[in-house]
Amino acid sequence: MKKILISAGVVVVIALYAIFASRSNQSTITITPTPIATSNPIATSTTSTPSGSGTPQPTGQYKDGSYTGPITNAIYGKIQVVAIIQNGQLTNIQVPVYPADGGHTMQLSQQALPVLEQEAIRSQSASVNIVSGATQTSQGFQQSLAAALALAK
Repeated sequence: MKKILISAGVVVVIALYAIFASRSNQSTITITPTPIATSNPIATSTTSTPSGSGTPQPTGQYKDGSYTGPITNAIYGKIQVVAIIQNGQLTNIQVPVYPADGGHTMQLSQQALPVLEQEAIRSQSASVNIVSGATQTSQGFQQSLAAALALAK
C-alpha cells in the first residue's frame, strides 16, 4: 500500500509539473513582415561622384541594399537572414525565418538571435561566435548571412 501511495504521489507531481511547464513556455512572438525582393536579390544604388574626381569613392565593403540569404536547416527548424546594407556597411539584420517550434527551441532563438545580430553588425561579417546552447541556430545564421553578404560584395 505504501508503494502505491508513493507511486501515485510521483505521478501527480509529474503531471502538475508538465501542466505548469507547458503553460509557462507559452509566449508570443510578434514578427513584422518585411518585403523581400525575390526577382533581383541585388539592389541598385546610386553613387554620386564629386566634380572632377572621375571615380566614385567607396563608402564600405558592401553595395547598399537588402540581401536575402538562403533558408538553411538549423536541425530544430529553418533559418533565413536578410542583411541590410547602408553606406557600404551592414547596419541591420532581419531574421524572417527562425526555429520557433515552441518551448525551449523558441526560447533559445529569442536569446541567441539578438546576440548573433549584434555581433555580425559589429564585425561586419558572418564570422560570429556560436551562442552556447544554440549551436545549430548559430551555424544556420552564419551560413545564411554569409550567402547574403556574398551577394552584397
